[in-house]
Parts: sequence; C-alpha cells; structure tokens
Amino acid sequence: MPDAPLVIVQPDDAVSFWQPVPANGFVRCLLASKEIGAETPFSMGTQTVDPDCFVREHVHPDNEEVIFILEGHGEALLDGKDKHPLNKGTCLFIGRNRPHRFQASGDGQMTFMWLMMPGGLETFFARIGRARKPGDPAPAPFPRPADVLQIEAETVFGTLPPKA
Repeated sequence: MPDAPLVIVQPDDAVSFWQPVPANGFVRCLLASKEIGAETPFSMGTQTVDPDCFVREHVHPDNEEVIFILEGHGEALLDGKDKHPLNKGTCLFIGRNRPHRFQASGDGQMTFMWLMMPGGLETFFARIGRARKPGDPAPAPFPRPADVLQIEAETVFGTLPPKA
C-alpha cells in the first residue's frame, strides 16, 4: 500500500469564504499541499464571481497560476492591455509577475478553478473573506479589510508595474 496521501473533498466539505467587493461571490479552498502532506507545493480551489464584478488586477511575484473556467463567462485583462474572452472550458497559465484581472459578464456568475504553485492563495482568501457554509444566503457586499495591502504583501501578491 502506498504511503503517499490520498484526499477526497466532497462538495460541501471545502473551506469556503464570502469575498469582499469588487469580486463579491465566494471562494472554496479545496486542497493545500501543506495541509494534506503533498510533496509538491500548491493550493487549489474555485472562485465564483458575481455578475459584473471582478477580481482586481494583480500579480504574483513568486507563484505560477492556472485558471480554468467551469461556468459562466467573462473577460480576462492580461498584462494590463490584452483582453481575452473567458468561456466555459477556457484555460490560462499565468507565469510569475504577469498582471491579470478577471471580470464576470453581466448575465450571471462566473466560476473558475484556480491552481497556485506554490500555494498560499488560500491564506489570503481566509484573511480577507468571511466564513461561508453551503446554503447560507449571500451577505450584502462588504469592503476589503482596511489592511488589505499588508495582507497581500504577507501572502502571494506583489506590486503592479507602473502604467506606461
């Protein structure tokens, strides 16, 4: 019998957090290598962004990221200028220090899977969000914490390059 970890997370078992504006919606943190004993550092989950809301432009100086659109559609802004449609089944690999932003369309939520290598995104979501249980009604939109820039600096976010 192998000694390697085997983890199964059922839909209602994930650690989940409501997210503040501008994304609104919620995040499900499904797997983190440090919690499951995986040899390769990573974290993985899903994020649901409300209609017409967005994940603000940001960079990860020490992390690579994979995004896979599960439901809905929207648009990605990459490198501060290149717009790309996001549709169910779209997959993006985003290398270190590549600015990126995701916007849900106005006609429904957009849900995507995120994979961060190495991990750490789950820590950010926990620190800026509010605990969520399946079936709970969505809270009224709420602001990001006053110390969000400090939280970003302590987790997986870097400083955006100056606009040209």
